[in-house]
Amino acid sequence: MTQFLIDTNIVLWLADENPRVDRIKPLLLSGDTQVFISVVSWWEIVIKIRRGKLNANFEQIRTRAYERGFLELPITGNCLKAYLELPDLHKDPFDHMLLAQAVAEPMRFITGDSLLADYSSLVMAI
Repeated sequence: MTQFLIDTNIVLWLADENPRVDRIKPLLLSGDTQVFISVVSWWEIVIKIRRGKLNANFEQIRTRAYERGFLELPITGNCLKAYLELPDLHKDPFDHMLLAQAVAEPMRFITGDSLLADYSSLVMAI
């Protein structure tokens, strides 16, 4: 079974039914995949809501994700070790931690940020 970790932007696009994710929806909703959402993404969403940078209903986003069968991925010590070892090619700490989780697990990381593709072959930028 293929495992995917989805970036926060993918979580939000799925919740909003944004057409940017239409081509990967069949992959994410396939019975042959496990899709994970990191607690890092939940944290990032909550921070953006609290700061007024995102107008969204957190519980609604989480409910939709769980209804799709997506799983929650915690942060482990191995993720933090991978975080320390990542090169500093990108300045967003949330993206760094998400990528570190994908590397530590390992699993494919799906993102809308093409700059992250320079980190690893695990990154799938859409």
